[in-house]
Amino acid sequence: MAHCHGCRCAGDDLVSRPVINGSELGRFLRSRRAATSLATTGLSARGPRRVPGLRREEVAHLAGMSVDYYVRLEQGRETRPSTQVLDALARVFDLESGQRRLLYSLANALWIPPLPEAPVTMNASVLQLMNSIADSVCFVLDPILDMVATNDLAAGLFSPFEPSGQVGNLATMVFLDPTGQTFFGDWTIITHNCVALLRAMSASHIGSPRREKLIDELLSGSSVFRNLWADRDVRLDLDADEIVLHPAVGRIALHVDALEILSAPGHQLIVYRARPGSLDEQRLLSLTQRPVDQTRSMVPLQATLP
Repeated sequence: MAHCHGCRCAGDDLVSRPVINGSELGRFLRSRRAATSLATTGLSARGPRRVPGLRREEVAHLAGMSVDYYVRLEQGRETRPSTQVLDALARVFDLESGQRRLLYSLANALWIPPLPEAPVTMNASVLQLMNSIADSVCFVLDPILDMVATNDLAAGLFSPFEPSGQVGNLATMVFLDPTGQTFFGDWTIITHNCVALLRAMSASHIGSPRREKLIDELLSGSSVFRNLWADRDVRLDLDADEIVLHPAVGRIALHVDALEILSAPGHQLIVYRARPGSLDEQRLLSLTQRPVDQTRSMVPLQATLP
């Protein structure tokens, strides 16, 4: 495999980045070098070691760059490393996602992790957070809108959709499942928002097999999606409350919040909340207390329930 020796490769989109103070980047690199054990690298120890962790020449060798270039990085004299260099250093220091994000931030670059080949499992902390948000629907969307985690209220809210035996996808729920057209109170707004959200969240993963498979499925299965996708509209109308028409309890007005999950880059925690003390809240909370009657006809939008 070819190595990048600290040069800015042709087509590197970082050339126009503003120059930053490299001292913080250098301090971070020195701290990671000191914290990296030689035993984890596969290199053999040579002679007595006066410093903890790796030597500068060992980092440069493992990262495939010149020693002089790496020294300039640590000394703050080189402040615009390419993404190839940053990737190599992250690999050498075995950085976890938060550390990798910090490395890129200090170099004034944007870290975009590749789209996993399969939906990821949320860690216990995120799941606990979802279950701790009282009386709210919580679910996590990945960059192609796969719903990778839900709390009990979310499972109750989305129970009318046909179970597929796989992770649900918000876009296929909206465009390919017939339930979507009657479940979402204003389906037209939902379709626009869904396409805009899919474009925004998946734009960094163009060419990924999972993304392209989903787009092909949506294009072939929905003329509405084809038209909206061709428009390349990325406007999001998220100010208004979302209306759900649930076959078990009827009309529910919900406020929508979206939160980025730093421990899972590219994933968002979506929270639906009803107004406290409202009939909407009563109906929402009842979804965890009663099974959905799939034979019950859809309650009209203007109907009220006791």
